[in-house]
Amino acid sequence: MIVLGYRLPGMSSLILWGLLWEAVGQSGLTFFLPPLSEVLATLYEIFGTPAFQKALSETARAFLAGVFSAVVIGIPVGILMGKNRLIDELLLPWVNIFLSAPLTALVPVLMVLFGFGMKSIIITTALFGIWIIILNARAGVMQINRSLVDMALSFGASPWDAFTKIYFWAALPEILGGVRIGVIRAVKGVIIGQLLISIVGFGALFELYSANFLMSHFWAVLIVLFALAFTISEALAALERRLSYYAAKR
Repeated sequence: MIVLGYRLPGMSSLILWGLLWEAVGQSGLTFFLPPLSEVLATLYEIFGTPAFQKALSETARAFLAGVFSAVVIGIPVGILMGKNRLIDELLLPWVNIFLSAPLTALVPVLMVLFGFGMKSIIITTALFGIWIIILNARAGVMQINRSLVDMALSFGASPWDAFTKIYFWAALPEILGGVRIGVIRAVKGVIIGQLLISIVGFGALFELYSANFLMSHFWAVLIVLFALAFTISEALAALERRLSYYAAKR
């Protein structure tokens, strides 16, 4: 960001928004938005409490398990769709449907099929993230230079060798982009799951604080959630930039 001819660090905009938040909160225009200083003080108070630590642990377990499932399933499926036309024609309509459909409507179905426990929350998290991972992996494979595959096959490479040594690495920039977006969508999935399926984790805290109009507590938990999602997203974005030379070489 450039202000009066000076280039400011990328995080400077957050400071400006924080100051605006503090000004609006101090003005007392609405109880819904307390001052940022009060929210941060509340966050400091509740961060070490057993209830917050338990909620953070439950949310982290569900989130990591859901993202892991989405990545482990989504990348191979996307690569197979990109390299096999029949599989692509069979699966692509369904992938596009689930990507554009309101997945929240499927939560009651998951509750019937898998119950009200952690399993349904993990599946919900995975469903929110997997479709964009599949599409990006497919797009990366479809841009691979066919001569790379032909050369590998001419030297006796097995289909597994081609899969692990050519398709995956050549499509890596797009795969990482899909994982980064999928992780962001998975954050929404885990919270929706914890609010609608089983009131646990951060979902339980959101329910408790909003029902009792504890808005500083509500915003404190929300800040933690946003910070975690932003940190993971930026880490993956940095990894994308480190590996961007693959796209140039390709």
